[in-house]
Amino acid sequence: MKLLLTGFEPFGGETVNPSWQAVCLVPEQIGTVTVVKRCLPTSFARAGTVLTDAIAALRPDAVLCVGQAGGRAAVTPERAALNLDDARIPDNDGACPADAPIVPGGPAAYFATLPVKAMAAAIGAAGVPAAVSNTAGTFVCNHVLYLLLHTLAAQYPGVRGGFVHIPYAPEQTRAKPGQPALPVADAARALAAAIAVLDAPASGL
Repeated sequence: MKLLLTGFEPFGGETVNPSWQAVCLVPEQIGTVTVVKRCLPTSFARAGTVLTDAIAALRPDAVLCVGQAGGRAAVTPERAALNLDDARIPDNDGACPADAPIVPGGPAAYFATLPVKAMAAAIGAAGVPAAVSNTAGTFVCNHVLYLLLHTLAAQYPGVRGGFVHIPYAPEQTRAKPGQPALPVADAARALAAAIAVLDAPASGL
C-alpha cells in the first residue's frame, strides 16, 4: 500500500510548521504501508495543484494531509471538509478570501474516507492526546481537504483521503502564553499510529 503524506510550509509569521516537521520524522515504511512525503505551500491558489500533481504522479492508494491547528491540545483526524474559503489572515501569497466556494457548484461538504475514529483511537493508544474533529476550519487546511476529496471522488474513486491537525510545537508557544503545544516527535508518533490502521475498511465516521 502506498500512502501520500503531506505537511505544510510555515505561515502566519511563523518560522516553522510542525505539520511538515512531524511528517519528516514519520518512517517511510509502516507495516505494509510505504509512505511518500510532500510539502504543500500554504496558498489557496497553489496548494491544491501541488497536491493533485503529486497524486497524478504517484498514484497512491491513500492520501493523508497534515496541518497545524494552533490552540488545539490534541491530534485531531478531521471528519469533513466544507466547500468554503473564509480566511482570517492572508495566506503566503497574500490572498484572504471571504465567503468563497472552493469549487463553485460543488457539494457543500465531503466526508473523509479514511477511518477517522480508528485513527483517533490508535493515536490515543500510542499515548498522544487525540480526538475526532468535525471542522477543519476555513483556511488552507480545509481548502486542501475539500479539493483532495473532490478530486478523489471525481478521478480516483478507489483512493481514500483524509486530514489530521496537530497542535503547535513547543517552540511556537514561547510567545503565546497559555497555548497548548505538542512535541514534534510525539506528533510524528501519532501520525505513525494513525497510518498503521489504514488497511482497515474505509469509513469516514
